[in-house]
This record gives sequence, C-alpha cells and structure tokens, in this order.
Amino acid sequence: MLSTANITMQFGAKPLFENVSVKFGDGNRYGLIGANGCGKSTFMKILAKQLEPTSGNVMRDVNESFAVLKQDQFAYEDQRVIDVVIMGKPELYDVHIERDRIYNLPEMSEEDGLKVADLEGQYAEMDGYTAESRAGELLLGVGIPVEQHYGPMSEIAPGWKLRILLAQVLFADPDIMLLDEPTNHLDINTIRWL
Repeated sequence: MLSTANITMQFGAKPLFENVSVKFGDGNRYGLIGANGCGKSTFMKILAKQLEPTSGNVMRDVNESFAVLKQDQFAYEDQRVIDVVIMGKPELYDVHIERDRIYNLPEMSEEDGLKVADLEGQYAEMDGYTAESRAGELLLGVGIPVEQHYGPMSEIAPGWKLRILLAQVLFADPDIMLLDEPTNHLDINTIRWL
C-alpha cells in the first residue's frame, strides 16, 4: 500500500501543490494528469522518495517491493542490453556477476568453490537460470530486436534506450511500480502490449 498525508511542495513563496493526501489501493492502476509544470513529475519523485516534500509524509509498506522507471537513458552505455534489464533485480544481478567472476578465475580455490556453490543455490532460488529468457521476452515486447539483446547500450538510439529501461522495471516485477511518462517513445503496438 502506498499513501501520502498532507504532502506540500513549495519552491520559493508559491506552493507547487499543497496538502495532497491520497491512498493508492493494491491491484489498481493510477494516472496523474495535468498541465506541463503543474508538478506531476515532482509528485512522482516524492512518491519514490527521491525528493523530500516541504511538508507531509509518504507511507509505504516495507514488505512491498518497489521499482521506478529511470529517465537517465545514458547511465548504462557500457552494459549489454540484456544485463540492463536483469539489473531490474539487483540482488539477482549481483549474484550473477559474482558467480561469473569466480568461474572466470584462472584457478579456483576451495574457498571459491564453496562460495560459488552457495551462489548457485541463491541463483536457482531467484530463478536466475531463466532470467535471460524472461528479459529477452520483455525486450521483444517493447520492440527491441533479438540482434540487439547482447550488444552494448551505446549502440541503441536514445528513444529506444527508454524502452530498455521500461523492460528493466517490468523485469523487477515489483508490488508497486512508478512510471513517469512511460509511453514516451513507444509506438501504438508497444503501448497495447504494455
């Protein structure tokens, strides 16, 4: 459950919005509609706890997972497209990277062997063995062709990078998902798929 109590955001003397109290019910989808500059993106940042309001509170169940569509499409230039999607589940991605690091050692010590055995168990519990397949399905859903899945983000056009970041959030499969302007750069077929 996500809710706000008396959220006010003020820049200078004039408030952008004030005393906003809202409760977002589980299983529902909500949209913020308003003119440019009215504070929609600011409110989303407050909900994501990326920005502190002037006053008021945001309440979120600590047991619910949470994901936010990132707008920085150039943050992952050196990463493979498929890996950027899998980063939607940071714990899974970290286990994947550490596991690969150990397997790529020229020689594996007994300690490394024990550690990788533990990592393999974690990886299996997190459905790591199907992660690339699931990420690939999402990439196809947002219109990224298979030929680009294993290439670097630097080779993807800027508008298409946002589609990959959308796939990243969808891969996370969170209880609460915040999408600020998620249909920017999407065609009608991808919007319908979403």
